[in-house]
Amino acid sequence: MRIYNTLSRQIETFKPQEKPISVYVCGITPYDATHLGHAFTYTALDIIVRYLVFRGHDVQYVQNVTDVDDDILRKADEVGENWGELGDRWTARFIRDMIALNVRPPDRFPRATDVIPQIIDVVQRLLDAGLAYEAGGSVYFHIDAWPAYGKLSRLSREEMLPIANERGNDPDDPHKQAPIDFVLWQAQAPGEPAWESPWGPGRPGWHIECSTMALHFLGSPIDIHSGGADLTFPHHESEIAQAEGSTGEAPFVRYWVHTAMVRHEDEKMSKSLGNLIMVNDLLETWTADTLRLYLASHHYRDAWSHNRGELEQAEQRSQRLNAAVSANGGGAEALDAAPWRAAFVSAMDDDLNTPMALQHLEGLADAILRGADEERSVASAQDALCSMGGVFGLRFNAPEPDAELSKQWEQYLQDFT
Repeated sequence: MRIYNTLSRQIETFKPQEKPISVYVCGITPYDATHLGHAFTYTALDIIVRYLVFRGHDVQYVQNVTDVDDDILRKADEVGENWGELGDRWTARFIRDMIALNVRPPDRFPRATDVIPQIIDVVQRLLDAGLAYEAGGSVYFHIDAWPAYGKLSRLSREEMLPIANERGNDPDDPHKQAPIDFVLWQAQAPGEPAWESPWGPGRPGWHIECSTMALHFLGSPIDIHSGGADLTFPHHESEIAQAEGSTGEAPFVRYWVHTAMVRHEDEKMSKSLGNLIMVNDLLETWTADTLRLYLASHHYRDAWSHNRGELEQAEQRSQRLNAAVSANGGGAEALDAAPWRAAFVSAMDDDLNTPMALQHLEGLADAILRGADEERSVASAQDALCSMGGVFGLRFNAPEPDAELSKQWEQYLQDFT
């Protein structure tokens, strides 16, 4: 398999380590419903994990929940709700959306607040290494002490600051030595949740949460680290500095895999713009298979815009695949699915070319329908179609999501309800 690595800006041959393939994706910050952009990222990662399993690999997959963050606290204050209860409610909604979309659950689904002691330990190691400083009860990463900062995003210091400011950075913090330095541990503000630390009561910064959880649950180096392309800077750039700076080991991640942005009416789909297309709203009209086919018809690295016409095409494709799975053939001559499987694998090995892979899936479906009409045996070809379709999380004619999948998600759901 070959895959694009954001760090090298090249498509590279994926070479797994000896241990199970480790995959980490930055999870939701739960203060609103799951939108189509979320669904694109998490179904893309679902396809990656499913395809690796399809190819015979063992995978250890971690997806976090950023359950304490500026955005959650701001939203909780706006609606007059406890921050923890608000986060739990929206995380539960996210889980139900993932079940409905037949997305495999991660092997671990930790909250940021599950690893506060580990976060404090990483921050202390960064202080000890001379890469961070304490001021006013907060601790900051000193970017000038880490010359490699920028190797993922390839941004200059001048380009970094306005982007960081748009994504949570406070350049006017009087305790900072430089406007671009980012917070590792944030001193408690009035009314905010806090945990005890060597620097006083406070809470972790956004970036330190993910790097700590990734290191804690998967070790180093991680094979694949993913998330939306908008996380490349400052979030993932900062994760690298924190992880490699605290462990002294590089690389922190072997392959950085970023999903493209989903747009609506020529604008990025985002909560701040109020132009979100919600998954639960779409599921009232379209089947889960239709949505999975719609999402997978776009390559994970290509930005795209929501389009109802493409949804209708996905529905037609879903009906065609379901018809092929249900077709009744007969006779001694069997339809050989090997050419379509080989073409499917070739497409998926080519930087996860899901649009092309879906064409081969549909080609096999058409061959099955023709074979059934010609009274050929199509049972083994139908098995191959279901196996390949499983890479995309398709349920075909099953009325409910996969039972084992739902069971594990339900176990996580108990922690948030």
